[in-house]
Amino acid sequence: MNVELPEPLDVIAVGAHPDDVEIACGGTLAKLVQQGYRVGIIDLTDGEPTPLSPGPEHRLEEARKAAEILGIHVRETLELTNRRLFDSFENRVALATLFRKYRPKVVLGLAGKTPMASPDHWQAMQITDAAVFYSRLTKWNEHFSHTEPHTIQKQVWYPLGFGSLNYPEGSGQFVVDISETMDQKLESIRAYQSQFPPEKKRVYRLVESQNRLVGTSAGFEAGELFICATTLGVRDLVQTVCP
Repeated sequence: MNVELPEPLDVIAVGAHPDDVEIACGGTLAKLVQQGYRVGIIDLTDGEPTPLSPGPEHRLEEARKAAEILGIHVRETLELTNRRLFDSFENRVALATLFRKYRPKVVLGLAGKTPMASPDHWQAMQITDAAVFYSRLTKWNEHFSHTEPHTIQKQVWYPLGFGSLNYPEGSGQFVVDISETMDQKLESIRAYQSQFPPEKKRVYRLVESQNRLVGTSAGFEAGELFICATTLGVRDLVQTVCP
């Protein structure tokens, strides 16, 4: 069975809820778009219910506006259950099916637990890790809407737990320069007015100060930290360490 597929994406960022990706790596996504890459976001849930949101449709409209601000080419919501998100075969398959549909080179996913915050984040990491593997499996197309296997070249994790200075271990940390897209990132977060009303404006200070700190450590005005899931190879040492 031949399945008609859309134009491939270069990078897909996966979050448990709308706003996860913007907070953690929105500046990098905006920069990738400016560099000419096709970028997508997949939210595993619609993030609802939450205390101040009128409902899912309102939250999805906020997510649409945020994606527009960042220049994202595709945003999809899997509509798994918020607050009851668990790593399961069905959830792995649902995400892997979208990977097969959009055929990204790189997948960005959540890194580790977020103490004192939603346990959905940890489940999302496990679902994403498994879906990257499932995406390339052969002789199993019937589970993935009869889409063909797709091998993702690299998986990269992004930390979201700003309440902790401990980052999950991986095969190499690196910082992306978001000096020119920092304001764009903050604007995309402000699109979520139901989540970050004036009384929560400390969130913007927290995100900006974290990005300023991380960026300064790498010699940039602002930056976002990433952790490579597998060993990161270097072909030009000078260009890599002296950007």
